[in-house]
Order: sequence, then C-alpha cells, then structure tokens
Amino acid sequence: MRVNARDRAPGWWSPDPRGILPLDGMRMTKSLQQSARKYSVRIDTCFGAVIRGCANPARKHGWIDRGFIEAYQALHDLGWAHSVEVFDRDGALSGGLYGVRIRGAFAGESMFHVGRDASKVALMALVGLMTATGMALLDVQWRTDFLGSLGAIEVSRARFLSLLDDALASRHDPASRG
Repeated sequence: MRVNARDRAPGWWSPDPRGILPLDGMRMTKSLQQSARKYSVRIDTCFGAVIRGCANPARKHGWIDRGFIEAYQALHDLGWAHSVEVFDRDGALSGGLYGVRIRGAFAGESMFHVGRDASKVALMALVGLMTATGMALLDVQWRTDFLGSLGAIEVSRARFLSLLDDALASRHDPASRG
C-alpha cells in the first residue's frame, strides 16, 4: 500500500549532533564582503517568493511541497516565520532564506540563490540582525560542508537544548516586539 505524503504526519527532526552558527563565529571573507556590496537586503517583503525559491523542484533532494509552503505562509502571516531576501542591482530576487523566530532563537529552514553568494549574503544579514537585536541562537539543523565553511559547528543535542532554553527564556518575543 502506498501512502500519500498528505496523509502522513510531518516529521520532526532532532539530529544529534545539531548544527548551529554561533553569531560571533560567522566567517565573512573579503570576497563575501565584496559580493554583499552588489546586493540589497530586505526582511519579510516577499516571503512566498523566497520559500518557492527554496522549493525549486530542480534542486537536488527537494523536500518543500505545496502543503509545506502553505503551512509556513500561515506561520509568516502570524508573525512567526520570516524571510531574508537578497536583490541584485536590477531589483531581481537573487537569493534568500527563511525560518522561524521564537524569542531569541531563529531556526533556519532553507536557503537558495540564483546570484553568486546571494544565500551567503542573506545569512550574513541574518547574523547581523540577530546580533544587533540581542538574539542568541541560530539553529541550522545540520552542519553541512557549505555551512561549516561559513562557521557553523556541531553541538550535542543536550548542549543544543540548553542553548535553546536560554534563547527561549530571553525577552525577544516577536509577538511583543521585544
């Protein structure tokens, strides 16, 4: 018997070890800083376009389907899911990322790029925004080689849960604008 994906409960991933990007540990090379000058960054101006960019069916190992997009759009409409968008000089969306913010934690879900370094620029902007607003934890789920090259590290599940507790205990609640 085949099970339709819509009939299954969504999975909850809790990898051990867990990937995080320490906010003071992002590697910003000179070439990345030069690339950043070629783009402009916005927050939450085209969430749907970013998640659809991440869901591009041509991407290897794609997992973002229509139901997932609808669920995250609802979270965005409620103020919990956010996007960081990177635009080229002509105003075209060149990359971005999205995830969920709860108080001092941001759980990154996915990122994409069509322009060189655009996803890295989005991540750099997110780290800057999180640092400026006193947030504490950037969860990237897994430390891939790509994220490792930007400074992501692995922590044990126990350490991650401790960091998450601290970040959630902070007063940075999007509902209170704190």
